[in-house]
Amino acid sequence: MKNGFLVACCLLTQLSMAQDVSLALQKKPDTNPAKLAEQWSKVPANTKVSFATSSKRFAQELPPEIKENNIWTASAWKGEKVHKQLIIWSKADLNTVTIEVSDLKNTKGGLIKKENISTGFLQYVMTDEFRNGCGYRKPQDFDSSKVADIINVDLKSIQVQKNTTQPVWVSIKVPQTVNAGTYSGTVTVNADKKYTLNVVLTVVDKTLPPPAEWTYRLDFWQHPFAIARVHKLEPWSDAHFATMRKYYTMLADAGQKIITTSIVNEPWGHQTYDDFPSLIKWTKKKDGTWTYDYTLFDKYVAFVMSCGINKQINCYSMVPWKIAFTYYDEAASKEAVFTQAIGTPAYNEFWATMLTDFTRHLKQKGWFGITTIAMDERPMPAMQSVIKLLKTIDTGWKVSLAGDYHAEIENDIYDYCVASNWKYPNDVLQKRKQQNKLSTWYTCCAEKYPNAFTFSPPDEMVWMGWYTAATGMDGYLRWAYNSWPKSPSTDSRFTAWPAGDTYQVYPGALSSVRFEKIIEGIQDFEKIQLLRKEYQSKQQTAQLSKLEAALKTFEIKDLAIESAEATVAKAKKLLNE
Repeated sequence: MKNGFLVACCLLTQLSMAQDVSLALQKKPDTNPAKLAEQWSKVPANTKVSFATSSKRFAQELPPEIKENNIWTASAWKGEKVHKQLIIWSKADLNTVTIEVSDLKNTKGGLIKKENISTGFLQYVMTDEFRNGCGYRKPQDFDSSKVADIINVDLKSIQVQKNTTQPVWVSIKVPQTVNAGTYSGTVTVNADKKYTLNVVLTVVDKTLPPPAEWTYRLDFWQHPFAIARVHKLEPWSDAHFATMRKYYTMLADAGQKIITTSIVNEPWGHQTYDDFPSLIKWTKKKDGTWTYDYTLFDKYVAFVMSCGINKQINCYSMVPWKIAFTYYDEAASKEAVFTQAIGTPAYNEFWATMLTDFTRHLKQKGWFGITTIAMDERPMPAMQSVIKLLKTIDTGWKVSLAGDYHAEIENDIYDYCVASNWKYPNDVLQKRKQQNKLSTWYTCCAEKYPNAFTFSPPDEMVWMGWYTAATGMDGYLRWAYNSWPKSPSTDSRFTAWPAGDTYQVYPGALSSVRFEKIIEGIQDFEKIQLLRKEYQSKQQTAQLSKLEAALKTFEIKDLAIESAEATVAKAKKLLNE
């Protein structure tokens, strides 16, 4: 996970040296009581309600600095999800606040039922700051504050204390079957009185396919043991699997394509708060032969596939950061650890036996063609040795790699994910597309921007989708979907790496501002691909040229000059024309 990426990530630290416009816009509030009281004294009414951009996080302690607006005007394709923030701020205690939504209707009898509209009170978690990025940290050494990130759709009402700002996340999922046109409805806030705000949604006569058909290659690494710990469940019990389903379905609905599996204990050297045990039980028999129990591996993979994530199985890993493979030694009646270095005869024998049996098993299950041996960045000789070994077992084995770009092994990597400071050579990228290989990118602890920390400006996550389209890559990888710290619902900080780095969603299968913005960027990516095809087939060169010109503004270095929010806002106008 992290250490495996650090070789590549540490090369990115020069990105953090430039003045970061995006983070400069996300100033932490001045919590001096006198200054806070002065700001609240300027609010003209006890309670105010307004729509606001989804591109900013609003401080809980301060009245929002926004132009008040009681109309949300939006455009969307059929099948697209769009969102907005609704802000409530009050100088008086509000004991019970609830939100109601109406159907959206048009003048021709069209209807978007209110079941397609969701509202979630935003909840605040502790965050910190970037500073040095990678490396273990002490909370007292970093400036910390509260930030709105959790979208709690399960809360039906909330109390708002005086001199407090309470954001609400409002989403509309446009049905694919609805007719194009303009639809109107309302959102009502019940607080000290009723506040009715208007929604005007223009549905464009274009259709976004369902997430299962999205081409974007999203890879958020899943962590089943974290779910068991947070929900106090016995790992791999029926209750554990039942609880995991909502999380994995939510991830599938974001377009996730890849199943994260561990075929050895702690493939990332226990860098996470929770254990990451092997899904395969390795046993060395008394006679020196080996057996491999795939029962849990099979059950887990089949379960994740049943949730809608079924394009690829990534197996971690033959090349963990720490070479220490745990197995049960029957002769000694205890666990043992194999520690011989990669490339040694002992290592090759140890893995050749397992891989031969694993290949047989995967072919029997019908999964061999979608399975890869996945690697984090390792020294070149080690990676070359592992690739060579795999090909001696079966030439059909595929390899996934996240790290720096290496021309020496590029041709051997099926799923290649490069650090954000790398770009594939144009000829290599085109060749990879022709060979149906995957070419993606990732961010980690090293990049101040773009990133998905809890303090990152929300539109950096949208920006990522545009950047993927602009570079011609296939998708984006990030650890991790749910490698939660000790108390993820209140504190997104971890003993190592910037706050929020280890997860994107919250216990209870609650989404976040970050996760919704990732989805927004993926939707934009899909729309860009569809528009490119349409403009090319219809020879609409002017429209295509405008779109391609907008995509050229998505360069990482430019985030030091213009915020992700500004860049995205200008480009988005081209998608709904």
